[in-house]
Amino acid sequence: MFKQVFAAFAAAVVMSSGAMAQSDMVPAAPGVAASAYFLMDANSGEVLIEHNADERLPPASLTKLMTSYVLSYELERGQVSNDDMVTISSNAWAQNPIFNGSSLMWIEVGKQVPLGELHKGVVISSGNDASVAVAEHVAGSEDAFAGMMNQHAARLGMTNSHFVNSHGLPDPDHYTSARDLAILSKAIIAYKNEYALYSEHDFIFNNIRQSNRNGLLWSDPSVDGLKTGHTTTAGYCLVTSAKREGMRLIAVVMGTSSTQARERETQKLLSYGFRYFETHQLYGAGTELASSKVWKGDSDVVSLGVQKDVFITIPRGKSDALDAQLNVDEVLIAPIAAGQEHGELVVSLAGAEKMRVPLVALDAVEEGGILKRLWDSIVLFFVNLIS
Repeated sequence: MFKQVFAAFAAAVVMSSGAMAQSDMVPAAPGVAASAYFLMDANSGEVLIEHNADERLPPASLTKLMTSYVLSYELERGQVSNDDMVTISSNAWAQNPIFNGSSLMWIEVGKQVPLGELHKGVVISSGNDASVAVAEHVAGSEDAFAGMMNQHAARLGMTNSHFVNSHGLPDPDHYTSARDLAILSKAIIAYKNEYALYSEHDFIFNNIRQSNRNGLLWSDPSVDGLKTGHTTTAGYCLVTSAKREGMRLIAVVMGTSSTQARERETQKLLSYGFRYFETHQLYGAGTELASSKVWKGDSDVVSLGVQKDVFITIPRGKSDALDAQLNVDEVLIAPIAAGQEHGELVVSLAGAEKMRVPLVALDAVEEGGILKRLWDSIVLFFVNLIS
């Protein structure tokens, strides 16, 4: 089908003179002392740095990101409530021998604990005991909960992940990748109420105060999550999200040598991303970008736009090189359903294509009456002859 081509302008991209003065050159990414690492813009999904990003590695307590995500999903759907009273089983008891020497919330067998408190224990205290208690409450057993974790991993596109428990203690069949953890983190951030837990510095339960193990929460005010992990096999791991001037990055480092190293290597990634790149929202979901004639409909025009917010990440100071074109189907015939694709938005930077996004009908257009359809059919016949 023929296309109509329109120039589109992203009015939201307004740069300051300071940003425009930045060099056009983007330096090479820094060296990072980790088995695998990954840096991604949370809004655009643009990957800025990656190394061994798809290697399957033991996640240690980074597993609890998925535990928390599944719980957030169930909370948002109303399947469970933060006020649910959870009876602690012997499996979830802090004195369970398998937890010996690991991070705990210090819950006691037979006691009842609000589910909301257990979520804090998972996220802030990194409690293995709290993770099992959450798993048993949500799914009935930890095995069943692991099945839920894997279902969510598949739905999110985490192609190099498999979970067998809710806490992350080592198992040969329990693994994930740096890329998958970034995908999961982006999904967690979308649950704003639950994501707020990740920025809390301390948690008191059973008269025991425990501090969040993410030291960057104290040293970098732009950091508001996410999670640490450590076992002998996994090394020291950290998944971080930070937001500066409206730009949010997600950084993953796996297999570093120490607590200090995982924080230092994460800061390398964040500093590089924020210093040399910028992210802009070009268009908002549901914003009309074009209107097009409709034939044989009860309306003569239909508004076209994008279904989701459109973000783009580019080298800092290069927004003046952005160009957007709308390629719209030339002949639109009713009926048209809301959300139906009728073209695409093509965004280029300095002549190189960066993205293609479908243009969709923002409203439905039903078929017109019989006379309207007949008349438009006649007109279209002659239009096609002329063209």
